[in-house]
Amino acid sequence: MIQSMTGFGAAAGRVGSARVSVEIRTVNHRFFSPNIKLPVVLARWEGEVREALRKRISRGHVSLSAWIEREQAGGASIDEVRFAAYVAQLRELQAKYGLNGELDVATILRMPDVISSGDREEDAGSAEALVAVVDEALAALSTMRGQEGVRLAAYLGERLDTVERALAQIAARAPARLVEARDRLRVAARELTEGLGVDEQRLSQEIALLADRLDVSEEMDRFRSHLQAFRSTLGRVDGEPVGKRLGFLLQEILREANTTGSKANDAAMQREVVAIKEELERIREQVENLE
Repeated sequence: MIQSMTGFGAAAGRVGSARVSVEIRTVNHRFFSPNIKLPVVLARWEGEVREALRKRISRGHVSLSAWIEREQAGGASIDEVRFAAYVAQLRELQAKYGLNGELDVATILRMPDVISSGDREEDAGSAEALVAVVDEALAALSTMRGQEGVRLAAYLGERLDTVERALAQIAARAPARLVEARDRLRVAARELTEGLGVDEQRLSQEIALLADRLDVSEEMDRFRSHLQAFRSTLGRVDGEPVGKRLGFLLQEILREANTTGSKANDAAMQREVVAIKEELERIREQVENLE
């Protein structure tokens, strides 16, 4: 199943003593381009997180954000040993220097390291725990990207149907166009010679050259072959990225459309070529969103 490069996934889980939330957003990009934002206590595992992203995402701009959510009850604690030490030290200073005034709790709590927020490195957990949360977010992201990929594939299939109908019109028109061009050449030759004899052998050679210049049968064959390859790639279910291959095939299809247009020399065929190019531009815009 093909995947879009646009998607969102989120997950939350335990990393050490903290609950960590992870959000991943992706948009289209030619290459794998990660942007990772981790809290300070988790930043040392950025390499592991980057590798987890690389394993699941081949192309696209990836933005990952993580933050720590600590439970209210366990969010902070008072170090009573340190608290008592500060009280004793401050009272000793009062007595030593003859200072007046009562010590209050707020003053002691503002002293360094009396209140612990739980952000200490030893409570941060492990890289494996963090990557597990990231993998869960990636699974949600993959589901969304797959759903969007299905919608894009259906849209591209409709555009291909339109291209193939226009191509059938060109193929149907091409033989009659050759006959008309041959007849016009015969009439023009006789008018230019003003009734004099026409060298039929030379005229036949010119008609053969004209037919060769106007013949689009090879372009039609390659066109159909490229469209078939495009559909086949679009329908792959092995999970392999298809965006680059579809982009290459689209270039080949556009090349055949341009060649057909240059050889058409016919208003009806030119209209169909213009219609094909319009559809190919719509296809190109959406192929850029496929991984």
